[in-house]
Amino acid sequence: MLPLPETPIALTVERLGQLGEGVASWQGRTVFIPGAFPGDTVRVHLEAQGRVLRGLLREVVTPGPDRRQAPCSLASDCGGCDWLGLAESAQRRAKQEIVLSTLEHLGHMKREDFEVRPLLVAPRDWGYRRRAVLHPVGKGSLGYFSRRSHERLAVAECGALTPALAELPGKLAPLLKPLAKDTEEVLLLAEGDKAAFAVMISGPVTSRHQEAAEAAVRALRLEGAVLVPKEGSPRLLGKPVLRSLSPLRPEVPLYLRPDAFAQAHAEANVGLVTSAIFELAAREADSVLELYSGNGNFTFPLAAGAASVLGVESSPVGVELAQRSAREAGVGNVRFVQGDARKVCDGLVSEGRRFDVCLADPPRAGAPGLAKWMVALGIRRVVYVACDPASLARDGAGVIEAGYRPVALQVVDMFPQTHHVEAVMSFEKGKA
Repeated sequence: MLPLPETPIALTVERLGQLGEGVASWQGRTVFIPGAFPGDTVRVHLEAQGRVLRGLLREVVTPGPDRRQAPCSLASDCGGCDWLGLAESAQRRAKQEIVLSTLEHLGHMKREDFEVRPLLVAPRDWGYRRRAVLHPVGKGSLGYFSRRSHERLAVAECGALTPALAELPGKLAPLLKPLAKDTEEVLLLAEGDKAAFAVMISGPVTSRHQEAAEAAVRALRLEGAVLVPKEGSPRLLGKPVLRSLSPLRPEVPLYLRPDAFAQAHAEANVGLVTSAIFELAAREADSVLELYSGNGNFTFPLAAGAASVLGVESSPVGVELAQRSAREAGVGNVRFVQGDARKVCDGLVSEGRRFDVCLADPPRAGAPGLAKWMVALGIRRVVYVACDPASLARDGAGVIEAGYRPVALQVVDMFPQTHHVEAVMSFEKGKA
């Protein structure tokens, strides 16, 4: 193997990789270059990281056709929006291709074997994020991780966030100074013009923590806050539970809390839910198994077209919020079980339970073991909502091996200005 050059070299970027980096070639080896885009001619310093060859970007010699001026002064340093310098049209093309190529190379699924639907475009490309995770920076700031590192970058204002949150990092940080040495993360959440926050604390909640958080809520006219200790129950201050509406079922309230998961793009979430419901194609007499059901984001639209829905969720907060929605709206054909999906599914199998269709919306790590549960529970059709193409490829390959065929893929641009993407894929029992 040739030694790496000590001085920067010029390379031309060919495409974008799964993690959003530019991909080029040097001496027959693949080079991953963060911050570079297709068509760019760049000067990079080569660095070996295990078996992977990375190019540290030193200069853009000639910009590619889709490179643009990033609409944020922190774009080159912040790890949040890694595609700000790439035109939206190019972002969308890349996302569709990244998902398809990942399914081909990792899951051995040929794109000709299922229907590929046109990418679903997010209604807003900027100022859309209704939730954020901030980290303490120094003694009086909050910020994000820097690009490709765990170093922290102080942020006073963020244009990627909704108007209710955009200036909150800078305004909240000094008010939470009494919590700084005990703070692990600060979570922001907005619904419309209402906002709340949560603080993840390394130890127990003290009166000093509570007084500072209550003062911040009052000073910034926020709805409330949640203090989450390392052990024990969260402490709710004010009214941190924000009321939204269930996608496709506005008569059902959907509740959000800053220390519980919620989709970051509220408008694009409607498209995501609509796509998943369409792909599942549940019938009126069907029983639905929903894995990783969260606060009921998919549950209530599912329940509108099926006989019953059993939602399985590990987060006690998520289950509590979903049950509140069902109770207040009088939705009687849903039930929620709090527990690990693997253990719950094993229990359902041992009880001899059967379901007609299944919707799974797992976290980034995916749903290992999904295929065996689908077979054992008699599922005829499964829809997998994925935030990680590699997990979808791995789990989807297992589902196909278990006797299902891929039906359709819908890529959803839930996270404009980043390489992150959602995909909805359907599988059906039977022969191809």
